Amino acid sequence: MSSGKVIHLKNVVKRYGGRTVNDINDKVLGECGIEGLIGPNGAGKTTLINLISNKISLTEGQISFFKDGTEIDISKSSIDKLSRLGLVRSNQIIQDFDSLTIMDSMLLSLAASKQERFYKLFGDKKARKMAEEEIAWYLDFFHFNNPNGHADSAGEKKLLDIIRCMMLKPKYALMDEPTAGLSEDQTQRAIELMKKRTTEEGMRILIVEHDLDLIWNVCEKIHFMSEGKILLQGSPEEIKCNEMVHNKYIGE
Repeated sequence: MSSGKVIHLKNVVKRYGGRTVNDINDKVLGECGIEGLIGPNGAGKTTLINLISNKISLTEGQISFFKDGTEIDISKSSIDKLSRLGLVRSNQIIQDFDSLTIMDSMLLSLAASKQERFYKLFGDKKARKMAEEEIAWYLDFFHFNNPNGHADSAGEKKLLDIIRCMMLKPKYALMDEPTAGLSEDQTQRAIELMKKRTTEEGMRILIVEHDLDLIWNVCEKIHFMSEGKILLQGSPEEIKCNEMVHNKYIGE
């Protein structure tokens, strides 16, 4: 399903010393519900995700975000500003609030920015009540063993990271290896949730993933990256059968 671009990369360059890690001339992301970004290790995929989410800064170029028909230069936007615009990301390396239960971590995701103080958030009965129904839906959908406990396993922490992104209802979500460490059942449910968000709410998602079976089966469009450049874009069938992709990646 296509509804126009969400991200526009214009002459995006990232260098470390004399080494160029990303060099992307003119590329558009977000034209389809779920897109994939694949390529060999060291291709620059996570670096690109970090640039779009402004975890690291550009050396050169511009990254634009399109919202309600308006082009917004987000090249120097803070992470909290990006979130308010509707751009969020999951983490390749799991990050979590160890002191929060699964329930409270979800509640924090639903809080408005003015409520993001523990003493106000957890003491506001009205805010908690409004969030209960949505939280209950997620808990039922994913079957957490103990919602009132902590996310102890790597799989639960990874799953909670995905859920927090989805609960923010962003326009665009960057998912860096979202299913790594998840069980087969958790993976299927996470993908089902992503598909639900894209088809019912118009969310756009970019998945960076080495599980090619998942990429072929889930993504509508795939971007192939190697040596810091996006060399090819196309349908799963086109990318899967491409000789360059086989030579540089699949045939490794």
